[in-house]
Amino acid sequence: MRYIGLIILLVGFGNVNAQQTQKPPLHGKHWMAITGKPLGAESGAQIFQQGGNAVDAACAMLAAMCTQWAVLSWGGETQAIIYNPKTKKVISIDALGFAPGAATVAYYKSKGYYFPPEYGPLAAVTPGTPGGLCYMLAEYGTMSLKQVLAPAMEMAAGYPIDAQVSNNIQKGVSSIKQWPYSSKVFLTHPGEKREAPEPGEIFVQKDLLATLTKMVEAEDQALKQNKSRKEAIYAAYDRFYKGDIAREFVRGCQEQGGLISMEDLARWKPLEEEPLHINYKGIEVYKLQQWSQGPALLQSLNILENINLHAMGYNSTKYIHTIYQTMNLAFADRDFYYGDPYFQPKEPIQGLLSKDYAKMRAASIQYDHNDSTCAPGDPYPFEGKVNPHTALLKSRFGNNWPANNKRAVSFNDAEINSNEETKSGTETALIVPRSALSPEEEAQYEERLWRGTTSIEACDSAGWVVSVTPSGGWLPACIAGNTGIGMSQRMQSFVLDSTLNPYNVLEPFKKPRVTLTPTLAMKDGKPFLSFAVQGGDTQDQNLLQFFLNVVEFNMTVQQAVEAANINTDQLWLSLGGDKRIDRQPRPGYILLNNKIDSFVRKDLKSMGYTLRFADRTSGPINAIYYDWSHGSFWGGSSNYGEDYGIGW
Repeated sequence: MRYIGLIILLVGFGNVNAQQTQKPPLHGKHWMAITGKPLGAESGAQIFQQGGNAVDAACAMLAAMCTQWAVLSWGGETQAIIYNPKTKKVISIDALGFAPGAATVAYYKSKGYYFPPEYGPLAAVTPGTPGGLCYMLAEYGTMSLKQVLAPAMEMAAGYPIDAQVSNNIQKGVSSIKQWPYSSKVFLTHPGEKREAPEPGEIFVQKDLLATLTKMVEAEDQALKQNKSRKEAIYAAYDRFYKGDIAREFVRGCQEQGGLISMEDLARWKPLEEEPLHINYKGIEVYKLQQWSQGPALLQSLNILENINLHAMGYNSTKYIHTIYQTMNLAFADRDFYYGDPYFQPKEPIQGLLSKDYAKMRAASIQYDHNDSTCAPGDPYPFEGKVNPHTALLKSRFGNNWPANNKRAVSFNDAEINSNEETKSGTETALIVPRSALSPEEEAQYEERLWRGTTSIEACDSAGWVVSVTPSGGWLPACIAGNTGIGMSQRMQSFVLDSTLNPYNVLEPFKKPRVTLTPTLAMKDGKPFLSFAVQGGDTQDQNLLQFFLNVVEFNMTVQQAVEAANINTDQLWLSLGGDKRIDRQPRPGYILLNNKIDSFVRKDLKSMGYTLRFADRTSGPINAIYYDWSHGSFWGGSSNYGEDYGIGW
């Protein structure tokens, strides 16, 4: 353990503040548009150049990314955090679909499911993105729907498809062939060796173009009737959720075995909510409510505020271990306590975000080894209540619950023994070691852990800030009838077994707890950082470390999005797999960057970690930093994937 206190210069990365980035930082004075693909960013730039604000540009990027099937489509879900400079308030948009009225635990269990399925009509919640886009644009934008949809509509009429999307179509051919409307759209070369479009081929989506055209027509008709801009946008909304678009969507969904009804579409609506937030060393950090995993980042920051991270050194053994243990504590709470706040039981979010609760959780960290028995805490006393699930928690975790009965072991006290084995609790004993997985199963697990979406970041000189993490309807997608719209696959994030999470059990009209998690940080009453990332359960892992890279280690925003993060597998997966074993935690499994030095690897192994490595471990983060001293924006767009930004 003689290496634990060594400074960053010795951990294989040199001076982090002098590191050359693979992509240059973006700079802008008037506006910034960043998202997951170049054509998406260009769509936002076009809107800015036409005089739109950041909300208009974000809506255009959202439409373009859905049209490109950039790990999402129009039938998916949208969640956003917006700073309104007129009111000086941060608000959040909940445009996540809910479970159809006919969706029940009994129904899915009768079909033999342990979790709702990954793909197909029975994986679909109601579409949220069209409604979320219309709401944001109507309430906070300045342009018409016709203007912001113009780039997406031009793309739907035919655009050169990129290799990533075209190859994902080819990869999912066998699934796509199950669904006639998907086959019609995606398999442009039926019967040939490669049935998907070739990279660079002009990909035409006639049905989607017709759907978007109908929405614009509804807006135009309302304007001709002297309706306001806002009323006209909502006329387009109504046509989608209550009119002929809805009827075709429902027909196509139910024809293929889905459950969504006209009543479901008419009942659903986007919600404007008060975001959750905490203060970390003078910085206000805002996340979505507990129907997302966003509060896990807030919990992690509350815990880490009690620890001197900077003194540990970036990616030193002590730093990596501390971040890993902290994330495990936060994710253990996420996995048990998070769910739709509009349904009972009510989540103990006040207790979960309590600074005193965080101090208790921080005190439970074992600094000499990985705690493979990490369990949810008990936040209820921190909001003056009694935990209603005490018996369930004790039956699952045995003596490992509550966690505050553990004595923390400091680095100064501990002598690491590479042969030490920690005892397993009831829950951990159910876990199958990763070594039991075949290479194919291992690859499937990693894909589920990192299952992607995209992110959108936009800001302007007037002060508007938008951070979005839209998703759903990814390839291979089941298209609903002749709408051209791929249905969401978010039902899989529900549980059917209340012992896993009593707050996230499937119910009609309930929303699943999702991984999607945009972020906004404020400092001195002004925007400081806007950031989001794709990557399933790794999202708030990577966003936590990005934030710390900027705040604790003074990295530029581009350095921070490219920096070498770690990932933990010691959590329940939110996506993929139809059996318990497919999603259960892998205690001690950690993803490290290939550059991590041998002495850090040795120390981590001796602490009970199982190491795996990759060249890029940051996740595809996109971010904006607000440089108030110079009156400009810094943009960071990850070197992982096809993320792209434009500033002016």
